[in-house]
Amino acid sequence: MKKVIAAAVLAGLMPLSQAMADQDIGCGLGSMVFAGKEGKVFKVLGATTNGTSGNQTFGITFGTLGCEGDGVISSKEKLAMFIDGNMDNLARDIARGEGETLATLTDVWGMSDEAKAEFNTQARNNYAAIFASENVTSADVLANLNTMVADQNTLAAYAL
Repeated sequence: MKKVIAAAVLAGLMPLSQAMADQDIGCGLGSMVFAGKEGKVFKVLGATTNGTSGNQTFGITFGTLGCEGDGVISSKEKLAMFIDGNMDNLARDIARGEGETLATLTDVWGMSDEAKAEFNTQARNNYAAIFASENVTSADVLANLNTMVADQNTLAAYAL
């Protein structure tokens, strides 16, 4: 029931969503809640809210909450930013070999459907190498994922 209510609230925010994204903290519920506020405290609160509960991933996937799901990430830094904002959810999805965050990552990486399935399988099989320690950074995760992609013949074309 909570999911239905949350989806209805988020769907109601869709028309406002494109104008709500913040350059510094990105898109998501935090950008909408703290829209118009100034200062580091509100930026940190907005970024934290965007990074929790998967609302940024939801926004990117469905083009809501100020997010654009059809945008192209053109650099490693932007992929690292996505990973940084979704580390916990990404780790969970990679451990399972499926999930919304993992699907979004492969979407923004620009992979074909066949490559996505292979990426998900390889990521699950290489979880320990990708998340090498509990202090791993988003840059480390991206580098480890990119190494995994480069080492697989079927994925090598997607290496950064």
